[in-house]
Amino acid sequence: MTGSRPRRTPLSALRPASFGAEPTGERLARMRRSPQFVDGQFRNPRQTRQLLRGAGLPMARAQLSREGRLRRAPVGRIPVHRPTAAEWGRPPASGLRLTWMGHSSVLAEIDGQRVLFDPVWGERCSPFSWIGPKRMHPVPVALADLPPVDVVVISHDHYDHLDMSTIRSLTSTGAAFVVPLGVGADLEFWGVPPARITELDWHESTSVGGLTLTATPAQHFCGRGLRGPQHTLWASWVVAGPENRIYHSGDTGYFPGFAEIGAEHGPFDATMIQIGAYSEFWPDIHMTPAQGTQAHLDLQGRTPHGVLMPIHWGTFNLALHPWAEPAEWTKDAADEAGQAVALPRPGEPFEPTGKLPVEPWWRAVAAPIARSWRRPQPLAVAQEVRSDLDLASEK
Repeated sequence: MTGSRPRRTPLSALRPASFGAEPTGERLARMRRSPQFVDGQFRNPRQTRQLLRGAGLPMARAQLSREGRLRRAPVGRIPVHRPTAAEWGRPPASGLRLTWMGHSSVLAEIDGQRVLFDPVWGERCSPFSWIGPKRMHPVPVALADLPPVDVVVISHDHYDHLDMSTIRSLTSTGAAFVVPLGVGADLEFWGVPPARITELDWHESTSVGGLTLTATPAQHFCGRGLRGPQHTLWASWVVAGPENRIYHSGDTGYFPGFAEIGAEHGPFDATMIQIGAYSEFWPDIHMTPAQGTQAHLDLQGRTPHGVLMPIHWGTFNLALHPWAEPAEWTKDAADEAGQAVALPRPGEPFEPTGKLPVEPWWRAVAAPIARSWRRPQPLAVAQEVRSDLDLASEK
């Protein structure tokens, strides 16, 4: 499917290519037919607040706090594992191996295929090379040194999940690209052949090399360039092979859809769940670690099962919480729930059925953390979130 043009803004003459392109033609027509497309833009089923009213001033104060700034970055060099040929040179014995590259980028080797989720190899998650959140650790492996990738999966179009330079580099690999509705316009604009792009609405599936990839709901939003309507869709992803199945959350707030996804597609051998960049200022669009743990349990039928791997933390400073807090809180929440959790260093491959990386490696390079989070049972946390969402929908 083709149809795109550069997004029009008041500063069109200065528009960088990283802003992407605006869907047009049949691509736009298909978007308009989506049940998620309402009144000219994509919407979440429940009312969703991107930022709480009145949050601007207290958020600015928190951002300017010297003590807070120091805790939002590591105090030493983040340990990065450089995968060896021996580690990647043999197929995983279980048919499933995961390598977290940092933030939300994950290479999944599943049933003979390689799936690369949300690859961001750029130095900044920004449309510009000179400003924006900067990478806090190097990439574990150069793109040119990756094993051959069969399919690239994108969750949504935010800069920390869709990086123009990375996409352009992957174009020459011959990989297929599977993305939510509308995101194909950006890829096509950056040189990905239309025949290699598949765009899906929620609950739609496609097949690649014996794998079934399904776009599933998420509670988030989109946005590149200057402010405008929600003109591309966001999604979480289920990837199912003959022997293994995995789930990647993309970015999302906690919502009842996890249990529905689990009932339809689970249980999963492993989930990759967003547990970082949360804030009381934007509670509907990102999950806390306790909520992320509950999301994993929901996906597994409310029973501990498979392996939870936390993502969306450690690489870029995108929120106000201490740098290492997502890992510590996830470890606590998972231990409390009796759920197996993998905590790899960036670049460290592991098989969910094998020995899991569980060493708290971040403690050696993190500032001391005041354990300010409560530690109720995850189900109690989930109930609080549901109540908050119900109240928001009534306003």
